[in-house]
Amino acid sequence: MLIEVLKSKIHRVKVTEANLHYIGSITIDEDLMEAANLIENEKVHVLNIENGARLVTYVIKGIRGSKEICLNGPAAKRISVGDTVIIVSYATMEFEEAKTFKPQIIFPNEDNSL
Repeated sequence: MLIEVLKSKIHRVKVTEANLHYIGSITIDEDLMEAANLIENEKVHVLNIENGARLVTYVIKGIRGSKEICLNGPAAKRISVGDTVIIVSYATMEFEEAKTFKPQIIFPNEDNSL
């Protein structure tokens, strides 16, 4: 049996930019991506702590060290600059493997640094 489990989580990071006229996605500083074990084009859920909005998109690699979290495309209508969000991804795996799997969870500082 396959089940979905939490794979990666960036807990409480600030949105630094919103670009409504981009094709869609979330741009994340490469340092944060690496620390959270996320890769470019990976599907993520973005949870807005400010207003409860939840959306699904994919990751674009941001400039390393920029501390950038940018919502692109229609997501920029639901999540604004300055909002605090949680970014999560999931993995599908065998039930027995999932019992011992440990997700990569990071807790950035208020300025999005590690």
